[in-house]
Amino acid sequence: MYEGDRRLDGRVVLITGANTGIGKETAFQLSLRGAKVIMCCRSLDRGEEALNDIKAQNPSADLTLFKLDLASLKSVRQFAQTVGQQVPKVDILINNAGVAVTPEWKTTDGFEMQFGTNHLGHFLLTLLLLPLLKKSQSARVITVSSTAYMAGKIDLDNVNLHNGSYAPFKAYAQSKLANILFSRELARRLGTKSTVRTYSLHPGPVYTEIFRHSDMGSIGDKLAKKLFLTVDKGAYTTVYCALEPSLDNETGCFYANCRRVDRMISTATDDKMGERLWELSTELVNIDDNMRLPPIKTAAWQDTS
Repeated sequence: MYEGDRRLDGRVVLITGANTGIGKETAFQLSLRGAKVIMCCRSLDRGEEALNDIKAQNPSADLTLFKLDLASLKSVRQFAQTVGQQVPKVDILINNAGVAVTPEWKTTDGFEMQFGTNHLGHFLLTLLLLPLLKKSQSARVITVSSTAYMAGKIDLDNVNLHNGSYAPFKAYAQSKLANILFSRELARRLGTKSTVRTYSLHPGPVYTEIFRHSDMGSIGDKLAKKLFLTVDKGAYTTVYCALEPSLDNETGCFYANCRRVDRMISTATDDKMGERLWELSTELVNIDDNMRLPPIKTAAWQDTS
């Protein structure tokens, strides 16, 4: 549990998937520290329920609810435009929402559901919100990944896993690896002099609604609920990445159990793949040329002092 005393009074925190699980708990915890929390939810009804639950625990919570469907690039663009008209800046963006081990579904735009939602939706959202993040004196982009990335491989010629190559966990692992590579590449392109810092993290084994499409059976479901972390503990590392002052000097790093992970398997530190994934992602989401964020030509982009 993060026990520091840093406050977020007057700071704008935007959280995707804030209606349930880790996202909801993160919204609650940061509201206790005075943050103005923007709760982004696919369902406004469920978002309203979550907002009321948080208000019941913290009546002074400053919460605003917006509709956002990360499986629709149109929804992402509409959301970013609306937010840009209503807030002067974003201090902390928490890319938390996600889906896991789904059947072979497609997003509105025809992408494999997990890659499209977990990676492409957040990729586009982050780039569209970057102007607002840059208006903050010290901004953070936090992307919730998973150690499932270790089983992930990215075939840039088949990110949608066509031609019989789809498997639910395979797709999930690919999307979580993409989260880490995106966070690293964003840090590299922003550079160490940027006021925007990036972090990715593993929340721990948390049994939340993200696994609602998994086929564990009733016994597996009961066992998971006993062995997995509760959502309040699952939110610890996200809250840590949002608040810890020492992280002001770090960017592009990966965290678990409220500490930086320095040893990762090579697929997660493959910056050439990160660059290629970035370029492919800009094409897939059809981002404007002026928002593509070209890389800074330096090898010393990662500051872990």
